[in-house]
Amino acid sequence: NFIEKNTVGINISPLITKLEHEKGLVVENVKKLIYYILENTDMNVALIPHVVWQHNDDRVPLREIWECFKNSERITMIEDTNAMELKGYIARCRFMIAARTHASIAAYSQQVPTLVLGYSVKAKGIAKDLFGDDNGYVLAVQNLKKDDDLLQSFNWLVENEEKILEWYEKRMPEYKGIGEKSYQEILEKF
Repeated sequence: NFIEKNTVGINISPLITKLEHEKGLVVENVKKLIYYILENTDMNVALIPHVVWQHNDDRVPLREIWECFKNSERITMIEDTNAMELKGYIARCRFMIAARTHASIAAYSQQVPTLVLGYSVKAKGIAKDLFGDDNGYVLAVQNLKKDDDLLQSFNWLVENEEKILEWYEKRMPEYKGIGEKSYQEILEKF
């Protein structure tokens, strides 16, 4: 059920569900988004856990969502696997919705248009570094008020897909070059 470059990857974490204003609002937003995707697009959906530690397991909220859609032939639940394989799944997505910082970084580095469902200044800072702005790229979980807030943000991502891909093409080599230069400077000091 994973269609390369036509799948929306979704990662949510137990942490963001603890920061929501209204219990269950994150999961309801994700469900509404998935219903919309399945009813209005030809894209598939992959639920992608990124952290599976005891007491901090992304599979817990993702399984709750999976239960609602498990009979659909257009949704898949990625099981726990190593970091390289997770990044491989994320790289093959058309869009990524990510709560985990490292899931968003994996998507950014593979030039996948990404919406971060964030909770801290870290998500906004990374988006500002990469895009010059966090508007449209980060939806603070604390700002979720209605069950379609995530859907509205996702629609912005879809509407701006070409612009985002062009920006990646222009900016990513420079951005990666900064990282490589820093890496070389560190090596020279040791």
